[in-house]
Amino acid sequence: QVQLVESGGGFVQAGGSLRLSCAASGLTFSTYTMGWFRQAPGKEREFVAAIRSISGITYYADSVKGRFSISRDNAKNTVYLQMNTLKPEDTAVYYCAARRVFAIATLRDRSNYDYWGQGTQVTVSS
Repeated sequence: QVQLVESGGGFVQAGGSLRLSCAASGLTFSTYTMGWFRQAPGKEREFVAAIRSISGITYYADSVKGRFSISRDNAKNTVYLQMNTLKPEDTAVYYCAARRVFAIATLRDRSNYDYWGQGTQVTVSS
């Protein structure tokens, strides 16, 4: 049974930082592309960042590029999202996701991810 468990969310003032973690189990973690998505109230779930399985190549949404950093530790079966210079518009539930097959054309498409975590709330005050 695959499980993705996010942690590290919370309340922070604008300009602050948070580090999210996602611990995976029940899958061969090193072979999966890992992604982070977020969903704000009344909005669709959107792509934030992704990291490839072996190469570790990273991809970001334009809205977070230069502020967020995704990384992974295959020995710990964990993916991270370092979020700096947070803005109120970053407020959302953040979800970790995993996909076995990498395809650049669908990397940002949430329907192409195989497994999801339960989400962690991030709230940024102005």
